[in-house]
Amino acid sequence: MDGALTTEHKEDGSLRRRKTEEEGEDQIGSKLSKTESSGLESCLDEPVELRSVHEVIKYGASSLPAKHYDPDTTEPISSGLQSLEELLSWKRSEANPFNVATVPLANREPSLASTPHRTLVSHDMMGGYLDDRFLQGAESDAPYVFYHWQYIDVFNYFSHNMVTIPPAVWTNAAHRHGVIVLGTFITEWTDGGKMCEVFLKEEESYRAVADRLVQIAHCYGFDGWLINIENPLGETAVKNTPLFLHYLTDQMHERVPGSMVLWYDSVLENGELKWQNELNPSNRVFFSACDGIFTNYNWTEQSLERMKAYSAAQGRLADVFVGVDVFARGEVVGGKLETNKALEMIRKHDFSTAIFAPGWVYESIPDKTDFRKEQDKFWSLLSDFLYVHRPSLPLPFVSSFCQGAGTSLYWRGQREVDGSWFNLDAQELQPLYYKETLEGEGWLRTQGCPEDAWSGGSSLLVEGVIPSILSKVCARIFSLQVPLSSRVFVSLIYKPSPGVIVSLELKTADATLCTHRGVLDIPTSSVEPAALTEDHQLVRQFSQSCGQWNPDGWTVRCSQLDLQGCTLRDVCVSVQRDGGDKDTPFKCRVGEIMILDAESLSVPPLPVQSVCVYDVVWLRGANKLNLNATLRWRYPAQLVRHFLVYWRRLRGPDPRIPSGKLALIGRAYCPLFRVTELAVPEPPGLLELVVEPVSREGFRVPESHWGRRSLSYTEERTDQS
Repeated sequence: MDGALTTEHKEDGSLRRRKTEEEGEDQIGSKLSKTESSGLESCLDEPVELRSVHEVIKYGASSLPAKHYDPDTTEPISSGLQSLEELLSWKRSEANPFNVATVPLANREPSLASTPHRTLVSHDMMGGYLDDRFLQGAESDAPYVFYHWQYIDVFNYFSHNMVTIPPAVWTNAAHRHGVIVLGTFITEWTDGGKMCEVFLKEEESYRAVADRLVQIAHCYGFDGWLINIENPLGETAVKNTPLFLHYLTDQMHERVPGSMVLWYDSVLENGELKWQNELNPSNRVFFSACDGIFTNYNWTEQSLERMKAYSAAQGRLADVFVGVDVFARGEVVGGKLETNKALEMIRKHDFSTAIFAPGWVYESIPDKTDFRKEQDKFWSLLSDFLYVHRPSLPLPFVSSFCQGAGTSLYWRGQREVDGSWFNLDAQELQPLYYKETLEGEGWLRTQGCPEDAWSGGSSLLVEGVIPSILSKVCARIFSLQVPLSSRVFVSLIYKPSPGVIVSLELKTADATLCTHRGVLDIPTSSVEPAALTEDHQLVRQFSQSCGQWNPDGWTVRCSQLDLQGCTLRDVCVSVQRDGGDKDTPFKCRVGEIMILDAESLSVPPLPVQSVCVYDVVWLRGANKLNLNATLRWRYPAQLVRHFLVYWRRLRGPDPRIPSGKLALIGRAYCPLFRVTELAVPEPPGLLELVVEPVSREGFRVPESHWGRRSLSYTEERTDQS
């Protein structure tokens, strides 16, 4: 907080308005129609002329739950559950509305079910819930960011809370790439054993726990659980464990299609805690009751050979996730920068793998500014044993390569906000990151570039050397499955070095072939869209939709394709030597690629229907009055890249002072935003909160379509005795 309230004020809580009953309690992100109260619904449905809120500022304790909101700033935060009592008393009506994932799980090719060698990442780093717990982002100079999504199939968020609920920012980023997300249910040590004896004592008790786990996953929008019982079990408890797993798995599959429940290799069928490092008769009963097993890390090649021959594994090799501890603790194969040795052996025997704690890369380097370089090095070592899946997406296809962090926040090549930031909700579809050796002295590399960006926090740097024996090189940056319309508009925004010509090369396939599941070798055709002139009708429509902008060194190349029954499979950046025949080094920053149905250029934007303001908290510090409030509005989230939230003073406390200009508060990535620590004029006052949608294509939405809500406020004065 800015400044300091007195100790007495802190004990009293915050300056807070009394919450009315009609506002309701059940405010859960994307599930608005099912869970929002009638009070909030009526607020969203109010006529425009009634959209004004009046606040009487009163001293009183805040009713916002500390487990969902930072007690000092009221910023929304993510957290887990600590006890069995907390789990069993969990209610959807008390869930955190900001921790609900809003990005649906993207389809992918091949599907997870038909993937024979799966890759799971278990993200266990420094206890979990670090900067990523701040659900609207954080100021962070060098955060841990994961962006090699194309290589993995399952993401598990791990901590030692009894119930680890993944922060929604991770679920959103994973879902955007077709990756499912698992929370963690863990019991350990003596207290864990006592909990197990309680909830596994009978059918009613273990079903109650399973039901809560299913409700939590369904409410928050993630896809399943890793079950990790790391304490001995008594006779009754161990007998009921497979029944618990079976019931949990069935219920998850029913409520969340495509979900997964995994068992961690720990307890044996006799209740003993003894890690086996393999699937065998001692833990088979648990494997048979759920979707798979995550083995412990101290296996040998003989372990893999035994498992492959074991009858229980037949037909389910893909469900055996062989654990690899990147920290290389104990007697393990590989680990650290030799993790590839473990993966090579695992793939040799046709198993899936679970890569535990790849955050080692981040934790092991003293200079965190080297993280991206070291992260790329680590995943490139593994790439021979990982398999790229293709997100299956509709048009428009847009990516500005933002990794979800940056030293500045850019929009259309201009710095919108200075200062380091971290927010995985801002992460866009990630490209393929790799280095490739070419003929002669040629080479090619793709990597994130936080030094400059068109939108977000980074661009894509394509660099290398065009060897003398080649006239051009081509970098494959996306593998996708995107059905294309008959008339496609393409834009490429880039900054090339001198001496090269940059263009896009798209690889398409017959759409009918792409519908056959399991067909991996689909023939493709390459097409390089020719650039359109500035006076072309589509370019004029595009420029008009984008509004005023200044590329500031960026080149904007627009193209049109006429196709019939095609699906986009690969997006490549072609770099051609502009004259001469010598080895030609080059660098090209790619700021954004957009592919859309040309007809969409003439589709009018939709207006924001309403803006509600609730959960208002007033804080005072350093001679400032700070407003904190939740805003919610109605707008189809799939149509926007983000929302911009503004405020302005309309009047007060001196009526002679004119209204202020709109000032940016922040970006929202769904129709829900928490305003925090907004310094406002002293009461009495009147201000306006404004929401501007920014379309997926980056098109301007007329100001008449923005959402607005005015808020007046006065301070209640009490006589002091």
